[in-house]
Amino acid sequence: MEHSVNHVIVRGTLSQLPHLSHENHGKRFYGFPLEVERLSGTVDTLPVLVPEQVLCQMDLSGGSMLEISGQIRTYNDRASDTRKLVISVYAEQLAACEGEWLNTVELTGTICKEPVCRQTPLGRQICDVMLAVNRPYHRADYIPCILWGQTAWQVGACQVGTVLHLTGRLQSRQYIKMLGEESQTRTAYEVSAMTAEIL
Repeated sequence: MEHSVNHVIVRGTLSQLPHLSHENHGKRFYGFPLEVERLSGTVDTLPVLVPEQVLCQMDLSGGSMLEISGQIRTYNDRASDTRKLVISVYAEQLAACEGEWLNTVELTGTICKEPVCRQTPLGRQICDVMLAVNRPYHRADYIPCILWGQTAWQVGACQVGTVLHLTGRLQSRQYIKMLGEESQTRTAYEVSAMTAEIL
Protein backbone atom coordinates (compact mmCIF):
# COMPACT_ATOMS: atom_id res chain seq x y z
CA MET A 1 0.00 0.00 0.00
CA GLU A 2 1.58 3.26 -1.13
CA HIS A 3 -0.74 5.56 0.75
CA SER A 4 -1.01 5.45 4.51
CA VAL A 5 -2.29 8.07 6.94
CA ASN A 6 -1.81 8.06 10.70
CA HIS A 7 -2.66 11.32 12.42
CA VAL A 8 -4.04 12.06 15.87
CA ILE A 9 -4.75 15.30 17.75
CA VAL A 10 -5.82 15.12 21.38
CA ARG A 11 -6.42 17.93 23.87
CA GLY A 12 -6.84 17.11 27.53
CA THR A 13 -5.34 17.32 31.00
CA LEU A 14 -2.30 15.65 32.53
CA SER A 15 -3.22 13.15 35.25
CA GLN A 16 0.42 12.34 36.14
CA LEU A 17 3.78 13.98 35.49
CA PRO A 18 5.91 12.55 32.66
CA HIS A 19 8.21 9.68 33.68
CA LEU A 20 11.11 8.05 31.83
CA SER A 21 9.66 5.22 29.74
CA HIS A 22 12.69 3.83 27.88
CA GLU A 23 15.83 4.62 25.92
CA ASN A 24 16.32 3.63 22.29
CA HIS A 25 19.47 4.32 20.20
CA GLY A 26 20.63 6.85 22.79
CA LYS A 27 17.33 8.76 22.78
CA ARG A 28 15.07 9.04 25.82
CA PHE A 29 11.29 8.72 25.69
CA TYR A 30 8.88 9.82 28.41
CA GLY A 31 5.36 8.59 29.11
CA PHE A 32 2.31 10.05 30.82
CA PRO A 33 -1.49 9.56 30.83
CA LEU A 34 -3.69 12.24 29.27
CA GLU A 35 -7.34 12.52 30.29
CA VAL A 36 -9.75 13.53 27.54
CA GLU A 37 -13.46 13.93 28.25
CA ARG A 38 -16.09 12.77 25.74
CA LEU A 39 -19.38 14.61 25.05
CA SER A 40 -21.09 11.97 27.22
CA GLY A 41 -18.89 12.93 30.18
CA THR A 42 -16.95 9.65 30.10
CA VAL A 43 -13.20 10.23 30.43
CA ASP A 44 -10.70 8.43 28.19
CA THR A 45 -7.26 8.04 29.79
CA LEU A 46 -4.79 7.79 26.91
CA PRO A 47 -1.12 6.75 27.18
CA VAL A 48 1.21 9.32 25.60
CA LEU A 49 4.82 8.71 24.57
CA VAL A 50 7.00 11.74 23.89
CA PRO A 51 10.67 12.07 22.83
CA GLU A 52 12.81 14.02 25.29
CA GLN A 53 13.62 16.79 22.76
CA VAL A 54 9.88 17.42 22.13
CA LEU A 55 9.18 17.52 25.88
CA CYS A 56 12.05 19.98 26.46
CA GLN A 57 10.74 22.39 23.81
CA MET A 58 7.27 22.56 25.33
CA ASP A 59 5.92 25.96 26.38
CA LEU A 60 3.85 25.56 29.55
CA SER A 61 2.56 29.14 29.61
CA GLY A 62 -0.27 28.66 27.10
CA GLY A 63 -2.92 27.35 29.46
CA SER A 64 -4.13 24.52 31.65
CA MET A 65 -4.72 21.98 28.86
CA LEU A 66 -2.26 20.06 26.73
CA GLU A 67 -2.62 19.63 22.97
CA ILE A 68 -0.73 16.75 21.38
CA SER A 69 -0.32 16.18 17.68
CA GLY A 70 1.24 12.97 16.41
CA GLN A 71 0.51 9.37 15.50
CA ILE A 72 -0.92 6.22 17.06
CA ARG A 73 1.99 3.82 17.61
CA THR A 74 1.82 0.14 18.54
CA TYR A 75 4.26 -2.63 19.38
CA ASN A 76 4.06 -6.20 20.66
CA ASP A 77 5.23 -6.56 24.25
CA ARG A 78 6.74 -10.03 24.53
CA ALA A 79 7.98 -9.52 28.08
CA SER A 80 4.95 -11.24 29.59
CA ASP A 81 3.83 -14.82 28.98
CA THR A 82 1.31 -13.68 26.39
CA ARG A 83 1.97 -11.26 23.57
CA LYS A 84 0.26 -7.98 24.29
CA LEU A 85 -0.33 -5.14 21.85
CA VAL A 86 0.81 -1.89 23.47
CA ILE A 87 -0.83 1.24 22.06
CA SER A 88 0.15 4.86 22.65
CA VAL A 89 -0.16 8.36 21.25
CA TYR A 90 3.30 9.24 19.92
CA ALA A 91 3.70 13.01 20.39
CA GLU A 92 5.40 14.92 17.56
CA GLN A 93 4.21 18.30 18.88
CA LEU A 94 3.20 19.31 22.38
CA ALA A 95 1.75 22.62 23.56
CA ALA A 96 -0.11 23.99 26.55
CA CYS A 97 -3.39 25.61 25.52
CA GLU A 98 -6.92 26.58 26.50
CA GLY A 99 -10.04 25.32 24.76
CA GLU A 100 -12.45 22.43 24.45
CA TRP A 101 -11.59 18.76 24.84
CA LEU A 102 -10.43 17.32 21.51
CA ASN A 103 -9.87 13.76 20.29
CA THR A 104 -9.58 13.24 16.52
CA VAL A 105 -7.94 10.40 14.61
CA GLU A 106 -7.48 9.92 10.86
CA LEU A 107 -6.17 6.59 9.53
CA THR A 108 -5.65 4.94 6.17
CA GLY A 109 -4.54 1.32 6.39
CA THR A 110 -5.10 -2.25 5.30
CA ILE A 111 -7.46 -4.71 7.00
CA CYS A 112 -5.04 -7.40 8.22
CA LYS A 113 -7.42 -9.78 10.07
CA GLU A 114 -10.90 -11.04 9.26
CA PRO A 115 -13.41 -8.42 10.52
CA VAL A 116 -15.52 -9.64 13.46
CA CYS A 117 -19.18 -8.55 13.59
CA ARG A 118 -21.58 -8.79 16.52
CA GLN A 119 -24.64 -7.11 17.97
CA THR A 120 -25.08 -5.20 21.21
CA PRO A 121 -27.85 -6.37 23.60
CA LEU A 122 -29.91 -3.47 22.19
CA GLY A 123 -29.47 -4.79 18.65
CA ARG A 124 -26.88 -2.32 17.36
CA GLN A 125 -24.38 -3.70 14.85
CA ILE A 126 -20.67 -3.55 15.78
CA CYS A 127 -17.63 -4.55 13.74
CA ASP A 128 -14.07 -4.99 15.07
CA VAL A 129 -11.29 -4.42 12.53
CA MET A 130 -7.49 -4.58 12.85
CA LEU A 131 -5.89 -2.00 10.58
CA ALA A 132 -2.22 -2.21 9.52
CA VAL A 133 -0.93 1.32 8.90
CA ASN A 134 2.48 1.51 7.24
CA ARG A 135 5.25 3.71 8.53
CA PRO A 136 8.78 4.21 7.10
CA TYR A 137 11.53 1.55 7.19
CA HIS A 138 9.16 -1.36 6.44
CA ARG A 139 7.37 -1.11 9.76
CA ALA A 140 3.65 -0.93 10.51
CA ASP A 141 1.34 -0.08 13.37
CA TYR A 142 -1.52 -2.50 14.05
CA ILE A 143 -4.47 -0.47 15.28
CA PRO A 144 -7.74 -2.01 16.58
CA CYS A 145 -10.80 -0.13 15.34
CA ILE A 146 -14.49 -0.45 16.15
CA LEU A 147 -17.25 0.53 13.73
CA TRP A 148 -20.96 0.97 14.33
CA GLY A 149 -24.31 0.66 12.55
CA GLN A 150 -24.44 0.81 8.75
CA THR A 151 -20.66 1.31 8.51
CA ALA A 152 -20.14 -1.88 10.53
CA TRP A 153 -22.25 -3.85 8.01
CA GLN A 154 -20.26 -2.52 5.05
CA VAL A 155 -16.80 -3.07 6.55
CA GLY A 156 -17.82 -6.45 8.01
CA ALA A 157 -18.21 -7.74 4.44
CA CYS A 158 -14.66 -6.65 3.46
CA GLN A 159 -11.82 -9.07 2.77
CA VAL A 160 -8.37 -9.04 4.38
CA GLY A 161 -6.24 -6.72 2.25
CA THR A 162 -8.98 -4.10 1.74
CA VAL A 163 -7.73 -0.51 2.20
CA LEU A 164 -9.83 1.56 4.58
CA HIS A 165 -9.82 5.29 5.36
CA LEU A 166 -11.49 6.25 8.62
CA THR A 167 -11.90 9.10 11.03
CA GLY A 168 -12.87 8.86 14.69
CA ARG A 169 -11.38 9.06 18.15
CA LEU A 170 -9.05 7.00 20.33
CA GLN A 171 -10.86 5.61 23.34
CA SER A 172 -10.00 3.58 26.43
CA ARG A 173 -12.21 0.76 27.68
CA GLN A 174 -11.89 -1.41 30.79
CA TYR A 175 -12.62 -5.13 30.71
CA ILE A 176 -12.23 -8.15 32.98
CA LYS A 177 -9.61 -10.76 32.03
CA MET A 178 -9.94 -14.18 33.69
CA LEU A 179 -6.60 -15.81 34.61
CA GLY A 180 -7.54 -19.23 35.94
CA GLU A 181 -9.48 -18.56 39.14
CA GLU A 182 -8.43 -14.90 39.32
CA SER A 183 -9.78 -11.92 37.43
CA GLN A 184 -7.85 -8.81 36.42
CA THR A 185 -9.21 -5.44 35.30
CA ARG A 186 -7.38 -4.36 32.16
CA THR A 187 -7.63 -1.43 29.77
CA ALA A 188 -8.01 -1.76 26.01
CA TYR A 189 -7.49 1.06 23.53
CA GLU A 190 -9.22 1.27 20.15
CA VAL A 191 -10.24 3.79 17.53
CA SER A 192 -14.00 4.32 17.53
CA ALA A 193 -14.75 5.22 13.91
CA MET A 194 -17.19 8.02 13.02
CA THR A 195 -16.71 7.66 9.25
CA ALA A 196 -15.20 4.89 7.12
CA GLU A 197 -14.52 4.75 3.39
CA ILE A 198 -13.48 1.64 1.47
CA LEU A 199 -10.75 2.67 -0.98
